[in-house]
Amino acid sequence: MPETASPPVLAIDAVVNIWTPEALRHRPEWWGPFLTEKMRVDAETAAGLPLSELLARMDRAGVEKAFLIATRAGPHGHPSSYRIPYELVAETARQAPGRLYGLAGIDPNDGMAGVRELEAAVRDLGFIGAHFYPHWFEIAPDHAKVYPFYAKCVELGVPIQMQVGQSMIYSPELPRRSVGRPIALDSVACDFPELKLIGIHVGIPWTDEMIAMAWKHKNVFIGSDAHSPKYWPQSFVHYLNSYGQDKVIFGTDWPVLDFERTRAEIDALELRDGPKRKLLRDNVLRIYGLD
Repeated sequence: MPETASPPVLAIDAVVNIWTPEALRHRPEWWGPFLTEKMRVDAETAAGLPLSELLARMDRAGVEKAFLIATRAGPHGHPSSYRIPYELVAETARQAPGRLYGLAGIDPNDGMAGVRELEAAVRDLGFIGAHFYPHWFEIAPDHAKVYPFYAKCVELGVPIQMQVGQSMIYSPELPRRSVGRPIALDSVACDFPELKLIGIHVGIPWTDEMIAMAWKHKNVFIGSDAHSPKYWPQSFVHYLNSYGQDKVIFGTDWPVLDFERTRAEIDALELRDGPKRKLLRDNVLRIYGLD
């Protein structure tokens, strides 16, 4: 009997921006040119899409679930800063149960008020984790201001993902320094061994440093979003296809990366079946407790 091909793995995208017209009202105007000029996103997508179109694009790419970020970015009151309301993300996720989940963005400057908001997002709104952009606040991952949020994540039993590597922020009115060196996760992982830490954006240009952190600490993982797989450093491809196969999760940072294109580029890497399935699905299910 001839062998039959295995069906494609249904992926879970752990890093997705909510891009509905309702959500874009909370983002500054510079996001449009950033996507079309710098990231080469098509104008239709950059202008915002209804939820039905997001789900249709996920279906075409074989993406079963997506984690939507309720982003908090930049200092209060600055015209380039923005916040996506927790309630908007929660309501959007409720429209596609079992497919969409919320991640609560944090602002370390919010102090205990922000910690209480994070707790309410998880306990009352059904969010499954936290999200942090160090560069937006120029607050490194190991800064004392972030520690109360880490402690609350441990208490709630949820992971926190954060951008590591260089700042990709485009706004000329709010230039931001790259404060997310992966080595900063070393202290955090030592101080919070129960906390699941996910360094997203591959850690580029310090990918080997990010790999070292994930190798050292059992509670540190890597998100593969925001950088096209065909440009991933070879050391990262080797890591996720071998001794790091349990430590990397799939993401696009959509609409920064297109779902279908990203999956096609991962297919072109010719990963082994086991590590590929772990990357696309199994690891994130385990890390976020969805299995």
